[in-house]
Amino acid sequence: MADRTSLKVLVIGASRGIGLELARQYVGQGWEVHATTRTPDQPGRLGELGLKIHPLDVRDGAQLALLAGSMTGLDLVIHNAGVGRGTSRAEMMAVNADAPIRTVQALLDAGAVSPGGKVVLVTSQLGARRGRVGSLGDYGDSKAALNDEFRRRAADWASRGVLAVVVHPGWVRTDMGGSSAPLGVEESAEGIRRLVAGLTERDHGRFWTWEGREHPW
Repeated sequence: MADRTSLKVLVIGASRGIGLELARQYVGQGWEVHATTRTPDQPGRLGELGLKIHPLDVRDGAQLALLAGSMTGLDLVIHNAGVGRGTSRAEMMAVNADAPIRTVQALLDAGAVSPGGKVVLVTSQLGARRGRVGSLGDYGDSKAALNDEFRRRAADWASRGVLAVVVHPGWVRTDMGGSSAPLGVEESAEGIRRLVAGLTERDHGRFWTWEGREHPW
């Protein structure tokens, strides 16, 4: 990462849940934090953190181009935006599988990520194909598709000078994870931060959990 007093992170999908908590924790660590939400005019708790808010619906190519063109010197990109229950299969594939790849590619093409910068795509253990029989369900299918495309792009992204991984954040008590999930957002976000801080070049292109354990594909 760049040798600067304040490191710079972009959190995609930060209006609530894990993304909001990651933004809060990075602000607390003294980072320059940029965060996206679909509703910048109604930022909610995100607006209380003293960070830079950018409008982004990850399906909107024009908004993505504007964001990518406005970003420079990013030390870390975390793509957290996703959808779960109550959405169609087509929307799940667009948001969970296609958008993270397109977003990172746009940022790389725009030169927004510093050499040696890190990229984290939030996936799920439900997207792991090993040991599973039959359908993964729409959500699992979308995360499996994300993982597959990430693996196809990993070598090219490494050649562009970034260290990229996919991360399972745990089963977390969020609107998506539900109230019965065993893990709080604070613990999940803290684990992701620790993982990211310790990543080295040999970890590029791999699948990790929030606890720092490598997950089988």
